[in-house]
Amino acid sequence: MVPWLLDLCPPDYRGHAVLRRHPVALAWLAEHHVEAQVQAMRRAYRRVRVDLAERLPTGTVDALLVCLEQEGLRLRAAQRGIALVRDALEGQIFVPRLRGGSATDLA
Repeated sequence: MVPWLLDLCPPDYRGHAVLRRHPVALAWLAEHHVEAQVQAMRRAYRRVRVDLAERLPTGTVDALLVCLEQEGLRLRAAQRGIALVRDALEGQIFVPRLRGGSATDLA
C-alpha cells in the first residue's frame, strides 16, 4: 500500500521517512496531490484548443484530448483507491455495493 501511494506522489516524497512510517499521513497527502492533478487535467482539457490549436499539427489537439481524458480517468480511479485505503486505515470496513440495477436483476 505504501509503495502504491508513493507512486501517486512526486518522486521526491520517497525521501521522507515520515511518509513511509505513517501511511495515514501519506494517504492524506496523496489524496491532495491527486486532487490537484485532476483539477489540472480538467483545466488543460478546457484550454487545449484555445491555447494550442494554432501551434500544433492537424490532429494533434484531438490526440492530446484523448490523452488528457485517459489520464483523467486514471486519476479518478486513483482517487477512489486512495479513499478506500484511507477508510481502511481509519478502521472502516469495506462493504461492496452492487452497481446499477437491483438485487432482483441477478435472479
